[in-house]
Amino acid sequence: MRTFKIFFNTIRSMSLKKIMRLLSLLLPHPLFALLSFHATVQAFAIAQKKFPKTASNNGIGNAFRHALWCCFIMMYCCKVSSPEKALDFCKRITDMHEELFPNQPLETKMDLHNNKIGMDYFMELLPGIHRQFFEKSFFIDSLAQKMDDAKVLKNLDDDFEGYLVYLEE
Repeated sequence: MRTFKIFFNTIRSMSLKKIMRLLSLLLPHPLFALLSFHATVQAFAIAQKKFPKTASNNGIGNAFRHALWCCFIMMYCCKVSSPEKALDFCKRITDMHEELFPNQPLETKMDLHNNKIGMDYFMELLPGIHRQFFEKSFFIDSLAQKMDDAKVLKNLDDDFEGYLVYLEE
């Protein structure tokens, strides 16, 4: 119930222009929209359990949450469509999230970077597993292990290709 309250309050706080922009992406893809919402709720809940102190801020839990979010969006959307369409939608919806709810430039770089890590990780696993057989557990443990090598993002010029990144508190 708390999660729905957060989403409802978020939508209520958006301007009409932002709501229209969001609807322009979601209405042509209603099934993807529902699946993405489900992925968002699940990724948030799992990140809160694994990283209760940092899942909602810019810490290591946030890096995990963004990568997991993208893996889940990809997983669910691939079950009803092609990986290419799922990847395109995932990129568009996660990029739009950063545009609609702007952060400081370093925070935005971190989020977009970790989103890409999640999408890339899913696509890396795709050739070895039929897309209908993906499960959440495939990503949770692997991404948690990637947290051991996560890097601290300190400025906009940092490039940590292939590593999850987070901001020091």
